[in-house]
Amino acid sequence: MLMIRLARFGAKKKPTYRVVVIDKERARDGRAIEIVGHYNPVTDPAVVELKHERISHWMKCGAKPSDTVARLLASNPAPAA
Repeated sequence: MLMIRLARFGAKKKPTYRVVVIDKERARDGRAIEIVGHYNPVTDPAVVELKHERISHWMKCGAKPSDTVARLLASNPAPAA
């Protein structure tokens, strides 16, 4: 089963995250299928960059977002085309 979740990167006590599409059984920082965004909670305000088109594509293919990614998607809706 595919998941859209966060993978932690960055230095100690300075985390940055990639929003990735990955198989549910893989490790948190394991090899991802695709990187679909970035999240930096350290900056003020937090920086969230999401590829909404690719996220919707993967969700149509059956990928489920984690709770945190679902919250990020809700707080950063796709721009109107």
